[in-house]
Amino acid sequence: MELNEFLVKAKINTYASNGENKERKLEDGSKELVYEDGEWKYRDRYFGFNPFIGEEVVWKNDGVVWGMNYYGTIIGKETDAKSLYQFLQKAMRLVKSERPFRGPTEFCEGDWKYTDESLGGTNKFKGTEIIYLRGEKAYELKYHGGSIVKR
Repeated sequence: MELNEFLVKAKINTYASNGENKERKLEDGSKELVYEDGEWKYRDRYFGFNPFIGEEVVWKNDGVVWGMNYYGTIIGKETDAKSLYQFLQKAMRLVKSERPFRGPTEFCEGDWKYTDESLGGTNKFKGTEIIYLRGEKAYELKYHGGSIVKR
């Protein structure tokens, strides 16, 4: 299995699939989601709710090979957080191996619209994820990361 394929499986099987029911709370105040498949392991650890900050890390054969940092916040004053995050989970289930960072470039459902723009590839990238509610920006997340090489 390649890194991009594993990232898709990991993201779909953690946060995107009702992740808050799979997360564990750690003593440092963070919440963590973990997914493992053979020689691969994925960890998504984050702090806060609104705003929130976190990191995703991937190991292969016990060595760290990839990571991503992110920071997100709900912007819309009238935005219901539960509804927004449920919509975000739907978008995240559409992640593809060509861009295994967040969700698709665009996804719409009802009054919601998700967009994600990124530069670079899995080895080095950055991007912005935005959710609109009835045409108004309701949420924004910035992310960046890439491959990690051991010394």
